[in-house]
Amino acid sequence: MPPVNKSAVAAAFGRAAGQYQQHDALQRQCAAALMAQLPSQPFKRVLDAGCGPGSVSRLWTEAGSEVTALDLSPQMLAEALRQNAARHYVQADIESMPLADAQYDLVWSNLAVQWCESLSVALQELTRTARPDGVVAFSTLLADSLPELNKAWQSVDSQPHANRFLSLEHILAALKPYRFEHQTQTFSLTFEDALSAMRSLKGIGATHLHAGRAAQTLTRSRLQQLQLAWPKQQGRCVLSYHIFTGVIYRD
Repeated sequence: MPPVNKSAVAAAFGRAAGQYQQHDALQRQCAAALMAQLPSQPFKRVLDAGCGPGSVSRLWTEAGSEVTALDLSPQMLAEALRQNAARHYVQADIESMPLADAQYDLVWSNLAVQWCESLSVALQELTRTARPDGVVAFSTLLADSLPELNKAWQSVDSQPHANRFLSLEHILAALKPYRFEHQTQTFSLTFEDALSAMRSLKGIGATHLHAGRAAQTLTRSRLQQLQLAWPKQQGRCVLSYHIFTGVIYRD
């Protein structure tokens, strides 16, 4: 995997902060799946690592938890603050969080660690901040997500247009030091046309490519090529995401 340009990742999500919640259907579905895996217990102190605009932070706050919202993007944190989503706000990288050990009953990270340089380092940091008997809950994208996007663009050029995400085997290897449970599932979203599908990715900031990209203008003819080549369900363009959800039990 190529190195991750964290400033470029933060900038991409910062540009999306204002309209993120208009395009976050995947994030909401994934959060619901991850919550369903949590043990039935109250969580007094919660860390939301990679909080985005604070949608889940606000849910934990409304449930009575003391929430710390952490994100790489200052614009995302500003949006979370505007929505009064948490009690504390920290701008930081998940791989080097300026937080003390063993603070939180729940450390939560929904669809964020795929932007980290090393999953193993990210999991070490997340687990470090969980209290003994606490829980770390995280989700991430699996390899071969967004096959429809890749297939459509192959009709136009040979440049990468979606990131390569970690395989299930790689993720399980990173989890080997921990006691954990996991699930995998696929979420498919459909859109009226190719442009709407790509706008959904832009709307959540998921446009940074780890490998970089050639600068291109999306001309009308290219858009028509994409529309024709894009795999469809009942005439609608599909984006499929393979998702890993995991819960680590801190001993």
